[in-house]
This record gives sequence, C-alpha cells and structure tokens, in this order.
Amino acid sequence: MRRADRLFEIVQVLRGARLRTAQEIADTLEVSVRTVYRDIDALVATGVPIEGERGVGYVLRGTLLLPPLAFSQAELEGLALGARFVEAWADPELAAAVREALVKIDAVLPESRRGEIWRDAVQVNSPALIGAANAQLALFRKAIRQKRKMQLNYRSASEALTERTIRPLAIEAWGHAWTATAWCELREDFRMFRLDRVMEAKMLDAIFRPEPGRTLADYLKQLREERSHQGKPS
Repeated sequence: MRRADRLFEIVQVLRGARLRTAQEIADTLEVSVRTVYRDIDALVATGVPIEGERGVGYVLRGTLLLPPLAFSQAELEGLALGARFVEAWADPELAAAVREALVKIDAVLPESRRGEIWRDAVQVNSPALIGAANAQLALFRKAIRQKRKMQLNYRSASEALTERTIRPLAIEAWGHAWTATAWCELREDFRMFRLDRVMEAKMLDAIFRPEPGRTLADYLKQLREERSHQGKPS
C-alpha cells in the first residue's frame, strides 16, 4: 500500500469519534505499530485534528471533509437503505459492522446534514430471512474468507438428507433466501445450497487451494457458457 493511501485509510479508521489504539490501526492496515506512529505524526503535522498519545489511543476531533464523503441526498438514502437490508437479511456481525459504518459517515457530514442517514423514511421488512439464514451465514462467510472446507448435513427440496464436504466459494442473497455456491466433493461438481436447508454445519481444519475447474471464476464461466448456449437458435 502506498503511503498516501495508508494515510487516507488511517483517517478513515479514526472517523466516528471513537478511540482507536495504534495496534488496532496496525492490524487493520497490516503494518507495524511503529509505522502507524510515524504516519499519525505526519498527519498531525499537516493539520489533521487527531488527538491522543502512544500507548493510549487516538481519536479524530472535529469535522474533516474529504472528497469521497461529499455525499448527495440520494447517495445518503441509498446507503441507509443498503444498511437496512443488511440488518434485515444478514447475520449480527454484518449488521453491527454496517451500523458502525453509518456512524463514521454521519460523524463527518456537515453539521446541517447530520442525522439524515438515520431517517426512517425508507424501511426494509423481511422477517422470514432473519431466523432462516442467520444461524449459518456468519460461518459461511468466515469459511470463504479463510478458504476452509465445510461439512454440512443438508436437507434437499425433496427432504432427502445428505452429508456433504464442500469448498465454499460465494454467498448470494435472493430476496427470499440466502444461498452458498460451492464445490461439492460428494457430487464432484458445483452446487448451490440454500442456507435455510443446512441442518448442521461446521468448518473443518482443511484448507482448500484454488484448482483449475473448481474455482468461483470457473463456475461463473460455466454459467456464462450455459446462458450463451441457451440463447442460440436451435
């Protein structure tokens, strides 16, 4: 990461008027604590209103407007609506993360516009997804990030129960359900699993590596080819 990009990211982390330790910032940016100290000193020297000290933590005081945060009214409404979709459909970890993001955005808006992002003019109501998918969604997200195999007890649409070992590749929201696209070792092919049909799931210690024919890119290519073939006249 270029130093200019790193300095910008430090300001982003400090937004929201919440105390952040140098270690937290270093972990987020994947740099050393010493690098964070040097970068914060450089930011303070240029007039960025950062307060704090080494060993305690840092906080951004006042309003610091940067070009990426000059949001229009429609953009703010879009962000708020997107956050409400996440809160309605996703797991508690993602819901908490999106609320934190809104706090940071609201904190750097001009005084006259603060609070607009929390308006209740647009609502999302989808209670059916909350209980059905939340139990599994966080685990699937973690397994995808860490490239860990998973073991599932899965109930199909025909009520058949099977045990699968999969390589989770992606998750998808369909408006009525969450699904996970994976390479299924039982079927030796790509499969899509509805999360509300996963009876039990656990993340295994086994790490999977990208292999030709078994990656998400391969799956998406296969879909494109199938759609292209379907579109051709017979």
